[in-house]
Amino acid sequence: MKAIVLRGHGGPEVLEAAELPLPEPGPGQVRVRIAAVALNHMDLWVRKGGPAFKLHFPHLLGCDIAGTVDAVGAGATATVGAKVVVQPGLSCGRCEPCLSGHDNLCRFYKILGEHANGGYCEAICVPEVNLAPYPERLSFPEAAASLLTNLTAWQMIVHKARVAPGDTVLVHGAGSGIGVAAIQIAKLHGARVIATASTEEKLRRATELGADVVINYTTTDWVAECRAQTGKRGVDAVIEHVGGEVFAGSLRAVRAGGRIVTCGATAGFHPQIDLRHIFFRQVEVLGSTMGSKADLLAVLGHVAAGRIEPVVHTVLPLARAADAHRILEDRAAFGKVVLEP
Repeated sequence: MKAIVLRGHGGPEVLEAAELPLPEPGPGQVRVRIAAVALNHMDLWVRKGGPAFKLHFPHLLGCDIAGTVDAVGAGATATVGAKVVVQPGLSCGRCEPCLSGHDNLCRFYKILGEHANGGYCEAICVPEVNLAPYPERLSFPEAAASLLTNLTAWQMIVHKARVAPGDTVLVHGAGSGIGVAAIQIAKLHGARVIATASTEEKLRRATELGADVVINYTTTDWVAECRAQTGKRGVDAVIEHVGGEVFAGSLRAVRAGGRIVTCGATAGFHPQIDLRHIFFRQVEVLGSTMGSKADLLAVLGHVAAGRIEPVVHTVLPLARAADAHRILEDRAAFGKVVLEP
């Protein structure tokens, strides 16, 4: 099968075309013929490398997969030819977190494309339990764009930030995959949404998704504007995936007793913060990674019903994976960049 692989870390140029053997499903597995795979910032982090990434090369990126069941292993009952999407989190299925419905806390948890081979190829074998219902109203690129970021934002907003009707929620990076998902999920739960972005076009698109207030962080003091928009009280919750000084600013933008939920640090891992903003004002700082398999089913129910809309920036052939990475790195996308094998 055709694939795009990593044989070492570096810039987009390290993404290489390759021919790999077509994988065969083992017991309890299915082979999915991939029709679309959506990119995430995780693809960039893994490609660039770091101490957390101890990969076996050649490595395949890509965690958001939509396609059709192509073959089944012993004990699997999926129907060959069925359209499916793939839950990107792999877990043992036997430990206490897995059995209590918190599989993303499994000590053996892996994400496709990160510490396990992903979908930059024509076919992949995954455990049958990782198959999820296909939202029939969507194209394959749209279905692939519905997975990781919606799943991540769902856990952040519903379980961590505990967003309720009437809350004011600050969403950073409105044009990112997390931002697009968070705006819609926060609105679904009755929140007033303040969204930030770097261009007027991204702010316009964020308004179309439901953001009530939009702030261009390149021209406006967004912390001061958040406080002005809330009568100096501060926002109830912050959905944060930027890190660096944005995280530090979020501590000043949130109200006393509010919640900051973080799932990433694209702008830096070492913010300079004043701890008094946390303990004296009793701010909750909550980490979040992915969501459970049950959460994905909840998300896909809303996607299938049209209450959450995937946003696809562009679709490129798999052979142009390096160009897709450059689009993300240049922050040129509003929504998801998708590859088609």
